Amino acid sequence: MAKPIFQKPKGTADLLPGKTAQWQHVEAVARVLFGDYNFKEIRTPLFENFEVFSRSAGDTSDVVTKEMYDFHDKGDRHIALRPEGTAGVVRAYVENKLYGPEFDKPYKTFYMGPMFRYERPQAGRFRQFHQIGAEAFGSDSPALDAEIIAMVVDFFKTLGLKNLKVAINTLGDKESRDAYRQALIAYLKPHFDELSADSQERLEKNPLRVLDSKDPRDKVFVADAPSILDYLSEKSIKHWEKLQEILTTLGLNFEIDTTMVRGLDYYNDTIFEIMTTDDSLKGAATIAGGGRYSGLVEEFGGPETPGVGFGIGVERLLDLLAAQNVSPDDNQNIDFYVVNIGDETDIAATKIVQAVRAFGYVAERDYLARSAKAQFKTADRCHAQYVITIGEKELENQVVNIKNMANGQQTSVDLATLYTNLPTILDAEGDKE
Repeated sequence: MAKPIFQKPKGTADLLPGKTAQWQHVEAVARVLFGDYNFKEIRTPLFENFEVFSRSAGDTSDVVTKEMYDFHDKGDRHIALRPEGTAGVVRAYVENKLYGPEFDKPYKTFYMGPMFRYERPQAGRFRQFHQIGAEAFGSDSPALDAEIIAMVVDFFKTLGLKNLKVAINTLGDKESRDAYRQALIAYLKPHFDELSADSQERLEKNPLRVLDSKDPRDKVFVADAPSILDYLSEKSIKHWEKLQEILTTLGLNFEIDTTMVRGLDYYNDTIFEIMTTDDSLKGAATIAGGGRYSGLVEEFGGPETPGVGFGIGVERLLDLLAAQNVSPDDNQNIDFYVVNIGDETDIAATKIVQAVRAFGYVAERDYLARSAKAQFKTADRCHAQYVITIGEKELENQVVNIKNMANGQQTSVDLATLYTNLPTILDAEGDKE
């Protein structure tokens, strides 16, 4: 009988230590920078009741109709792996009554972690992928929209991304969308038979999604479609104009893209995408998107509460950092390597390496009973800054040799001093240079 071949599921990836160092850097920058904007981290379950996503994303979204990983558990509950972050955060916001008077408004929170969508795996797209995102609840101010956009741009610039481009649009409020919806249907209906099958299905349910179609047949008609900007209510016009004024004041360059609608049905008023343009990328690559929404909090049983947020695809972000040669350093170097010679030194080597770690240094030792030469080779391969050597003679005299691998200088140090004052020893050596 053939042995089973164990492989990761299609559309997933193993993140090995050299790669996870880069992920940790990106996540650490996000935590610090978002904290500067007073956003606090939230962690929600990887799976929720199916209705959490079907009600929030909208029945016409691809997420619900094509991409959801859903199943019935042993209690016959309809469960879904989270395909995006916003719905779970909104559910948590309502369930934990974070809209209460004891919480400051806007309530600002961010998240990071894996998401799941069943779609055709390709470059930059996985079935298990990761997002970093943020949500702010309780204010309909365009200044908050501008802050969210500025925070994402600030994050990307801090990571070193170049050639950033901000595209914005508005979907208006309910009054604006209802008027535009009718105008769009009236425009597209005469071309019904020429539209793609997906757009034919969406025409009555959510015609705005036709604008987002990538099908060449649809793009022909989208090019001449009516503009949402011609159907905005007075309130939405004020919000739209104020947003542009604030972004301009902040010195954030932006473009208006009236065909942008975003993939989920819950957006209204401000929506945006942030991309980077680079010759090596053959055009623009979108790395973040989001916008303002209303109705979601009420959908989950909470009070009427506006929200605004964004999501960033981490895999694509790391690919873009690599393409622009600004990937975070995957530094795997160590500070100390302990070389022990002879069986009698094994216990002492363990005590030494633990003592070095207690001072906050990265330390390693040999566990394969190799020769001193082989151990030094390993220390060199690990780019160790210092090598501590202990043999039977050193053990007898209760000393060790510390070698600076950069300049070759070697110092004999009492074991007792190493255990209690290692940083002082290093400082003294630095003064000699």
